[in-house]
Amino acid sequence: MSDQPNRTKLWIPAMLAFTLVIGFYAGSFFRYHPGSAAANLFPTENKVSTVLTYIEQEYVDSIDRNDLIEKTIPKILEELDPHSVYIPASDLQGTNEQLMGAFDGIGVQFNIQEDTVVVVHPIPGGPSAKAGILAGDRIVQVNDSIIAGIGISNDQVMSLLKGRKGTEVKILVHRSGDHELIPFDITRDKIPVYSVDASYEAALGIGYIKVNRFAKNTFHEFMEGAMKLKQAGCTKFILDLRGNSGGFLEVAIKMADEFLPDGNLIVYTEGKSRPKDEAFSSAQGHLEDCDLVVLIDEWSASASEIVAGAIQDNDRGTIIGRRSFGKGLVQEQSELADGSAIRLTIARYYTPSGRCIQKPYDHKEDYYYEAIHGYSDSLDSLKTTSSKTDSTRYFTKSGRVVYGGGGILPDIITEPDTSGITPYFMKIRNRGHLYQFAFDYADRYRKEFAEMESYQQLNTSLNREKLFNEFLAYTQSKGISPSKDELSKSTQLISTMLVAQIVRNIFDDAGYYPVIQEIDAPLLLAIDHLKKTNNNE
Repeated sequence: MSDQPNRTKLWIPAMLAFTLVIGFYAGSFFRYHPGSAAANLFPTENKVSTVLTYIEQEYVDSIDRNDLIEKTIPKILEELDPHSVYIPASDLQGTNEQLMGAFDGIGVQFNIQEDTVVVVHPIPGGPSAKAGILAGDRIVQVNDSIIAGIGISNDQVMSLLKGRKGTEVKILVHRSGDHELIPFDITRDKIPVYSVDASYEAALGIGYIKVNRFAKNTFHEFMEGAMKLKQAGCTKFILDLRGNSGGFLEVAIKMADEFLPDGNLIVYTEGKSRPKDEAFSSAQGHLEDCDLVVLIDEWSASASEIVAGAIQDNDRGTIIGRRSFGKGLVQEQSELADGSAIRLTIARYYTPSGRCIQKPYDHKEDYYYEAIHGYSDSLDSLKTTSSKTDSTRYFTKSGRVVYGGGGILPDIITEPDTSGITPYFMKIRNRGHLYQFAFDYADRYRKEFAEMESYQQLNTSLNREKLFNEFLAYTQSKGISPSKDELSKSTQLISTMLVAQIVRNIFDDAGYYPVIQEIDAPLLLAIDHLKKTNNNE
C-alpha cells in the first residue's frame, strides 16, 4: 500500500503520463532554431520522453534524469487510485518476499534491546538453529562490522544478516554465563515466512486459526493446522483475519472453497480490459460440515474481505468484529527492465451478492486514516440512514440484507473493549515499558523457562500478582505511577499482557495467542457464539 498521497505540486507538468514507463529513453525530439527566443517542441506519440529530453538538455541546472523519473512515476500512479503503485528495484525483493513466503538469510527473529541485537527466536530448522544459536544470544559482530552499542537500526541488521543462499556470514555472540564471545560460521539458506500465527483448540471442540496474510504458502499452512484440529475433534472453527491486509486472490479463493459446498460463487472480478471472471467452490472442501465464525476488523482488507464476503453472502458462517478496510481493487504486478515493478489496478472484485467492497477514495488523504480512527457505523444506524432504494443494500443466498458501500459489515458488530484502558496503561504501553519488562523477565529466567515442557506449564507457573507488583515497581522507577482507580481498572489487562509476552519470548506465537485469548473480547464472543450453535443447523 502506498503512503498518504503527497499533494505538493511538482514543477514537472501534469502531462507526464504512463508512457513514461516504457518510453523514457526513446530519444531526443528537441530541435533548436538559432535566433529564436525559445525552443520549439515537436510533440510525437511519446510526449513524456519529449518533455524529459527538453528538460534534460535545456534546464538551467544539471538534473539526474533517472532520479527525476523515479520521483515522477509514483506521482502518475497516485492520480489513478490508492493501490496502483510503483516499486523501485531496491524495494522489490523485500516486497515480494512477504508474499512469496521465503527469503534468504540466517533464520533468526531478533529485537534491538538497549542498543544490542538480541536473538528472540532461532527459526526451527534454519541455519542459525542448526549452527547452535540460542534464544537470548547477543549478536555483537557480523563479519567485520561491530553492531553492538552503535545505534544500529533493524534495517541495517537485516541488510547484514540477509544475503544470497549458500553465502557465509561470520558472527560473534555473547551468551549469558560465558565470559568469552562465541564465533559462529553460518551458511545462509531459504528462510520461511509463516502466515499462520497460531492454530489451537480455543475451547472444547472449537479450533482457532490466526492468518496474518495471504501468501504463496498460506493455504498449505492453513490446511495443516485445520486438519490437525479436525483430527483432534474440533467440529467448529474460528478463522481470525483481523489485521490481515490481504495478498494473493487465488489463495483466498482456495481457503473459502474449503468451507463452501460445491457450486457456490466465491468471488468475481471485472475490469475495462478484463472480462468477468467467476470463481466457484468445488466439491473438495474438507471443512464444509464445520460451523464457522470469521473475525475481521478495520485492517482486514482485500483477500480477507473476499473470504469474509463469500462466507457471509453464502450464509455459510457468522462474521464478527468491525467493518473491514474496504479494498476491492485487483492489482497486477509487472516488472520493468531495471528490476523495478508497477502494481496496476486492472479490475474490481465483487462478492457473490454483487457487492464491490472498495470504499470511496475521492479524498485520498483520508483513505488510510479512516481505518485508524475507526468506523462509527452500527447496523442500526446504517439501516436508519439507508433508504429503500439505497444501492448499498444487497441480499445473501437466503435473502438476508447485507451492505456494500465500503468494506464488509459484520453480522455481529463489536465495539473496542476499553474497560482496562487508562492513562497509566497508555503510557506504559506507548513507551514500550510493558514489552521491555516482559523481555527482561523472560531473559532473566530463560534457562529455567526453556526447560518447561509447554506454554501451559509456564503460564500456570507465573504468579501474576507477584509479577504485576514487580512491574509496578519497575514503572515507578521510570517515573510513572498509577492512581488507585487506574490500578483497579488496568491490573487484569496488564498482568495478562505481561504473561502473554513472557510466554511469547519462550514459546513464540504458539504460546502467546492462547494466553492473550483471556482478554480478547471478540474472540471470546466468537467462542460463546459457537457454543450456542449446533453443527449442520
